[in-house]
Parts: sequence; structure tokens; C-alpha cells
Amino acid sequence: MSSTNLLGETMYDEDGKPPEHPRGAGTARRILRTRVALGAAVVLAAVNPLTLSGSAQALAPAAPVAVSASQQVQWKTDTVAPGVQVRTGVIQNKGVTPVWTITFQAPAVNRLTGAATWAPLGDRTWADTTERQLRAAGFAPRVEGVVWDEYADTPRGTMGWQVRVGSYATQAEAQSANQAIAAGGFRTAVEWTGYDGRLLADRESIHVAVIDPARFRGTVASTHDGNVADRETTSSVAVKNGSLLAVNGGFFITSDADGVQGTVAGIAAYAGELESMAVGSRAALILADGGRHPRIADLSTTVTARAKSSTYAVQGINRLPGKVRNCGRPGGAPTELARHDTTCSLPDDLVKFTPRFGAALPEGTGTQVVLDSKDRVVSAGPRGGTVPADGSVLQGIGGAADWLTAHGRKGERIAVREVIRDSAGRQVELGAHDSIVSAAPTLVKNGRIAIDAATEGTLDPLDLSFGFAWSNVRQPRTMAGIDGHGRLLLVTVDGRQPGVSEGFTLGEAARFMRSLGAKQALNLDGGGSSAMVVGGKLVNITSDATGERAVGDTVQILPTRRR
Repeated sequence: MSSTNLLGETMYDEDGKPPEHPRGAGTARRILRTRVALGAAVVLAAVNPLTLSGSAQALAPAAPVAVSASQQVQWKTDTVAPGVQVRTGVIQNKGVTPVWTITFQAPAVNRLTGAATWAPLGDRTWADTTERQLRAAGFAPRVEGVVWDEYADTPRGTMGWQVRVGSYATQAEAQSANQAIAAGGFRTAVEWTGYDGRLLADRESIHVAVIDPARFRGTVASTHDGNVADRETTSSVAVKNGSLLAVNGGFFITSDADGVQGTVAGIAAYAGELESMAVGSRAALILADGGRHPRIADLSTTVTARAKSSTYAVQGINRLPGKVRNCGRPGGAPTELARHDTTCSLPDDLVKFTPRFGAALPEGTGTQVVLDSKDRVVSAGPRGGTVPADGSVLQGIGGAADWLTAHGRKGERIAVREVIRDSAGRQVELGAHDSIVSAAPTLVKNGRIAIDAATEGTLDPLDLSFGFAWSNVRQPRTMAGIDGHGRLLLVTVDGRQPGVSEGFTLGEAARFMRSLGAKQALNLDGGGSSAMVVGGKLVNITSDATGERAVGDTVQILPTRRR
């Protein structure tokens, strides 16, 4: 038994058989059907016959693929340039009718801070108690079990239980009914069941870009468009650069309370220069030699400042000292581990700023030294000012400030050494045409689904108040993958659009990328950031009410080869 990928290639597991699933044969069969359905959904050029010529024929499916009678698929293929194709698909499951409903929140405790909070599901005792209370109040609740998805580093079986009331055709009807329920002292949320990962989505709108480095003569690069302390839309960067195609990149800071807006929350490198440090060891897309040799790996960073025989660990590049978005740095509080959408504090912090930091330098307690192009101290004093075009700045707080004061004398040399390593300990050297974009988590590894959501900090098995909606609920997403032929896959799925497109859970994103033939894949930034631009025009429907979101970095496919 096999499935077929986007390029019409037959796919098997490494042992030549369909994969077994840890939750049993029934679940395995269900997930395998999902994979085959998703695989079929992305190879159906034959459903809408297309006249393909030249390079398009090289990527066309070898033969039609059968589709379930319950599923309707529309598919269109466009050749953007030799070696670059974009496939637009709409997957629709007939007979699936999501509704609006009222979901009850369970009391919980934030595992890191101990603060009281709420979770979208709880244990069976809470669910049974809530059900009895609702029935006594005259409502008709239902209790629904939620199981863990195909995560590589979480438990199996039941994750928890949800309690819900009602099925409503419109959000307004659900909100009206919810007023009476909330008045009874319950904590609730009005939700669209089409976002539930455990139910089929009624409709998904997907864009898949396939870039073949063996045939494409241009450049694929991650970029922050010259200023790492700025936010721009993916389309505006694409237009300025004359890009053939572009997608949004990694996670970034959106609030002044968490740091400098636009700066990346994870590893980032542009044109061979490291411009942001890793969050623990998280997935990253490495675009080596202008995209000639793309690969995906978990990357960590070690940066060290040296003044004569004395050294000090640099914990950040181009970020606000004392604040680490997504955590993942030694000495961070409340955790040193990666923790998505969480800002950790570092009372002892040394941060490097590069010329690409185009904003005013952060001010506050501590000290800074300004270095010239040869790492000689030009000046030392209070924090602030700007980064010189041909130099860098080190800012320190806590013990790092004391170290800078002791060693930052004018004319002295403070050298900064940067080391990037993958999970095998191999050093990643950056060349002038290399770039890195990072997000989380890993989706596919060595051709198998391998979602390390807990390790990369997007889900906490010990705290269901954290990460459930981000991981287990359908969201707009952007993904990147590399198939067995070395082709780069950039994918967006629209979401948060009831009846139009629901999005993917992390599990669905992984299964979809594997159905395309991805041997390696990771999740990039999503939600309102998800965007694909072709020929300077936004081709997907973004989910922010105000339109396309200004983001941090982006991945650009440029028509010319960078020298």
C-alpha cells in the first residue's frame, strides 16, 4: 500500500509498508486514510486538466489519482519561472458541517509561574462535575475526549476532556446563548467546530510553491530587508526586491513590552551574518549558497566575547537586554527551556548589536561599549545612541555590565566569536550567500513525521493551559520542507475563515508536508503572519482583520543569482 506525493511519486515508509501508529490499528488506518487523502488532494492536476509545457511537465503527476467520493478537490498549477511552480488547491469534504458551539474552560495553574489560569480542556473528574452542574441548570452538555496527536515527545492516549453545549448556525446565535451560561458563573468560549483537529475540516485553501535548485537560476534567501528592528509586509519586501515569490519567515516580536518590535525571536542569518541567536535548539531552514543547497536542522548558537584572557557569554544579538522572547537561554527565568510566545527575563545579560539594527539602541541601566570594524573599543558609557555602520555595540546589564566596565577601555580589543551547531554537534559555517530562518517545531525528519512540540516549546504536556490552541487547533500556517530530490517546498494554508478555510493543526501540517514527499519539514510563523506572494501580489487570504500583517523576516525567491 502506498500514497502518491505532489510530484506523482509513489511513497512508502522506510520498511516498504504503511506506518504503524502507537494508538492502535484503527487510529493508524484513520491517519493513513488522512495522509492518502491529503496526498491525493495535492496531485490532482488531472481533476482540472491543465496544458503544461516546458518545465511544468517535469513536475506534473505521472497519472490521475482516485479521490474519495466524499471529497471535492480543485487544483491549479502555475509556472512562475523555470524550476519554480506554484500549485493552488482547495480541499473540500462533502457532508462535513461544522457549527458554532460553547466550550467550557477548566481551571488550571501555570506550571512555570504558579498563577491561576484556564485551560480549554480538563481531566475526567472536572468534566463529569461540570456536566452534572450544567444538567442541573437545565442545559444539555456533551463531553468530548481529546487524544494526543502524533507528537514525538508527548504522552499517548487521552489528553483531556472538553465540555460543550449547543450547536448554532451562526456565531451571533452562539454568543447570545452564551450570555445565559456565563451568567451562571461558568468560564466559556464560543468556538467553531471546524477548527477542531479531531474532526474533518470542511474546506482548506492551500498554496504550494516548489523550487527546484537544479533548474532554478535565481536566488532563494531569507532577508530582513536591511533592518532587523523593523516590520514590513511580505508583499512590500517582494515588490522592492523584484521577487518571483515570497513567504513570511520566522517568529518575531510584536509588542514593545517584549522587546524591540520586528526583531526575530530565534536564530536568523542574512547574507552570511548572524543577526539573532537561537532559542535553545529549534528547527531552522538553512539556505546555503543562495538556496542551491537547502536543508533543515535543529540549530543552537554559542557566542563569546573575549578581552585578552577574559571571556563572557553573549546571550543575545539585536534584542533588548534582559528580555528573551520564546526563552531558551541559560539563566532565563522562569525557564531556560524554549517556551513559545513567552518572554523570559535575564538579569545578567550581554547583547551584541550589529549595523543591521536600524533603530535607536535600547537605553536603561547597565553599560555599553562601541567597537570599530577591528573590534577595538571606540567608546564606553551609558546605553543608547546608534550602531556605527562599520562597527558593533555590546550592551550589558548585571554582571555583564561589570565585565564590560572592567574590559571596555578605549583602544582595547573585545573580539566576539559566533558558533552555530546542529543537533549532531557539527558546526555550521556561514558563507556570504547563506541565510537562515527559524521557527518551530520540526514536522518531518528523515521522511517520517517527527513533531517535537514539547522539546521546541510549543506545547507543554504538564500544562494544558499552554499551547493547546496553538498546536492542536487549526490555524493558518506557513511550512517549509525539502523533498528527496532536494527541492524546496514552501506552503501556506489559510485559516480562521469559517466555511472558507480552517487551517491545519501541527499534526495535519506534518502529514500534509509528508504527503508532498518532504523528507525534512518545519513549521514557520503562522496565524496572521502567513502570507504567500507571487509576482508581487498576495495570493492567499490573510487572517488579520486589518489586512496583510507586517512581519519580521521573509523568504524571497529572486530571479537573479546573487554574486
